[in-house]
Amino acid sequence: MNERLTAMRDAVREKRHRSLRQATAPDVLPECEAEKLSWPRRVARLLRRQCEAERPVIAPEQRILFTRTVPSVPPIYASGAWADLFAGGRAHELGPISNICADWGMVLSQGLLGRRQVAEAARNQLRGDADAVEFLDSAIESIDAVLGLAQRYAAAAEHAGRPEMAAMLRHVPARPPRTFHEALQSLRLQHAAVWLCGHYHVGLGRFDQYMWPYLETDLAAGRFTPVEAEELLAEFFISLNRDSDLYPGVQQGDNGQSLMLGGVKRDGSPAANELTRLALRAACDVSMIDPKINLRITPDTDLDLLELAAQLTRKGLGFPQYSNDSVVIPGLVAHGYSIEDARDYTVAACWEYIIPGQGMEIVNIGAVSFPSAVNEAVLEGLAQGADFDGILSRVRTGVERQVEARVASYRRVILPPAPWYSVLMDGCLETGKDLSNGLKYNNFGIHGACSANAADALAAAQRFVFDTPRVEPGVLVNALIRNYEGYEELRRLLADEGPKVGNNDSTADACLAQLFEFLADACDRQGDNGRGGRVRPGSGSAMYYVWLARGHDGMAEPVVGATADGRRRDEFFSSSLAPSPGARIRGPLSVLQTYGKLDYRRICNGGPITMELSDAVFRDAESIRKVAMLIRTFAQLGCQQLQLNTLNADTLHDAKVHPEKHRNLIVRVWGWSGYFCELAPEYQDHVITRHMHSLS
Repeated sequence: MNERLTAMRDAVREKRHRSLRQATAPDVLPECEAEKLSWPRRVARLLRRQCEAERPVIAPEQRILFTRTVPSVPPIYASGAWADLFAGGRAHELGPISNICADWGMVLSQGLLGRRQVAEAARNQLRGDADAVEFLDSAIESIDAVLGLAQRYAAAAEHAGRPEMAAMLRHVPARPPRTFHEALQSLRLQHAAVWLCGHYHVGLGRFDQYMWPYLETDLAAGRFTPVEAEELLAEFFISLNRDSDLYPGVQQGDNGQSLMLGGVKRDGSPAANELTRLALRAACDVSMIDPKINLRITPDTDLDLLELAAQLTRKGLGFPQYSNDSVVIPGLVAHGYSIEDARDYTVAACWEYIIPGQGMEIVNIGAVSFPSAVNEAVLEGLAQGADFDGILSRVRTGVERQVEARVASYRRVILPPAPWYSVLMDGCLETGKDLSNGLKYNNFGIHGACSANAADALAAAQRFVFDTPRVEPGVLVNALIRNYEGYEELRRLLADEGPKVGNNDSTADACLAQLFEFLADACDRQGDNGRGGRVRPGSGSAMYYVWLARGHDGMAEPVVGATADGRRRDEFFSSSLAPSPGARIRGPLSVLQTYGKLDYRRICNGGPITMELSDAVFRDAESIRKVAMLIRTFAQLGCQQLQLNTLNADTLHDAKVHPEKHRNLIVRVWGWSGYFCELAPEYQDHVITRHMHSLS
């Protein structure tokens, strides 16, 4: 980070760019109504007007241009008419398509004029198909809107005395980039345009794969040094943070600007390259919440690369998030992906596995509340005199019932047309079909939420009621109903002496594995999801570790009361694959041993092992190597996904009291990182109460 980049980063952290924003967005609705535009044409018109309304910002020090000035995405339908569009079906989340990944490599290699030619050729071939013509006309209008934005930026750059940037913007994104710099600039504009037309959780895919050819050519030609390339990359990363507060999410930072590094190529050969390392170093230098870095590894990944990643972990940003190719790829193949596509996987906003350009997958249709299924089974089963097998049978039924309800609610999901996003995907322009109609992969993903608490509760009932009876069934039922009021001794027994996930305990781990088997079986039984896809179970919790404990407006899943692991009502649940809050855990190795027992071929929707490391871990070079060895052990034990958060409890407590002193403090929340002081209190509290490990 040189002086120029440091000043640029500080300006973004201080939010100076917000002063450049306009008071309102363009009013698109009146012309949509006056012209009686169809839904696809309204979406295209929205992007056109948004691009036209943008005021080019040309700062003297910037080499990657685009700062958003339009403050919001205006409606294209009145609220009542918008609701009518989904009559007989349902919308997904906010409505617009989200949580997928464009084929950025294809788009860059063709340029927008190339994509326009594809659309025109398809329009001529399909001119008798009214729906195809309407879609392709909308796609062409969208392409022209982004090209127009680039030309307005080129004119502004010329006027500002930046002829080199003007020349670049006259070339890209219209044509394929000739240099790494042009590729970054092209990507920045096209990526920003996705947000401008209302889409969200827009990922960046396998960045080091599609960008490497441009950098490799530049380095070979001597256009600049690796250090200069890293500086340019750092500026690109900083630019992604200028607009992120405008992006929707559960909390600030939950915006899905994730990129993937490393792994293997489509032919199975190693994919890590010099850009992989440059990106890790640049993210470490920039130290901002975007982009969220993911790194694909195997049990044999070079320790030097893992040490470089551990250096980034040391910064306390909550990333990289690690994915184990040796587990993820077979799991995707088992769920119907071709081996070549499976090798090309990236992640959606948080951790769910998707294929760039190939999928219109809805990776989050809700959660199966494992604590609810177990709690209901324990209360009902013990009250009716069931044995432990009877309780397990009830858990299975509860999981099946929840899966059926979640999937049934999405079988008639309606996805809005997305002409600009379709330009960026494989096969849409070529076939004259909008992305919303589906692509090669159209699966649903469902979370298996808060699994550790549920497994601990199940294991406690097994041990203390059945295996070595110390608790009468009726006593446990009454204690749960009364939230342990008057039953503190029993609660302490369950909490302190019960089997716990994360300790490599055979009883707790068997219960954990059984829960995910029930989930996988229930998803398999769903068959076709209504869109020609399957239902993929995963091990993530997302925000449900708070919502299932304390509720949330519009949540389909019930709030869960006191549970048989000694947890009281309103206390938080575990996040994704992490031990229950407050459980006594031996250490990080036992946690990995526990989660290495799961069959990830059956639960391929993602969901990371989540560990908090004390910042005291990172004392010296030897300590960094120990973290790298921990990451390698994660892969060697057959685990699927890992995220490490570096924390200092004293700092977190002080940040709650004195937020003005810690405005740049970043933490991992679930599958994303955010500024601690911008989080709602309940999420701050959950981070503070998580397990914090040291490495001896």
